[in-house]
Amino acid sequence: MQLKPVGVVHTKSTDEQIRLEHEDLEAEVEVYPEYAEGLDGLSGFSHIFILAYLHKLRPDQMAVLRVKPRRLLTKGFRIDELPLMGVFALSSPSRPNPLGLSLVELLKIDGRYLTVKGLDYFDGTPVLDIKPYKGHYRVDTFREPDWYSSLRKMAGEF
Repeated sequence: MQLKPVGVVHTKSTDEQIRLEHEDLEAEVEVYPEYAEGLDGLSGFSHIFILAYLHKLRPDQMAVLRVKPRRLLTKGFRIDELPLMGVFALSSPSRPNPLGLSLVELLKIDGRYLTVKGLDYFDGTPVLDIKPYKGHYRVDTFREPDWYSSLRKMAGEF
């Protein structure tokens, strides 16, 4: 299997800022010149998915299959309060394959540069693909496991 980056993330935010407050941060996605034609028709979409290679993961982070939902540490949880869960049940960057999927707001397209809001990738992250978010992707009725709903309630998210 061979994947080629179609672009790269540029941000002035630090890695720590991105870990803690990415929802409000802006970043730029540079699409490489040979893929610029692929942006035709993207203008007008409010949100896009960005798939990326998580280039800063250490090899030991790709070997684990169970992790704790560490993002909840920013909500006041202690590490010993967090359950150990399978990586496929979390959005943890630690995974067998270092692939990221992020849904972001598309603020502006300037040539082959996309300005986005809410991207949780670090500066220099290779972008593998970009896909538009479409209204029919929305799911109004869904379920979450009890362990997840309980943690969200404890975090004050609802």
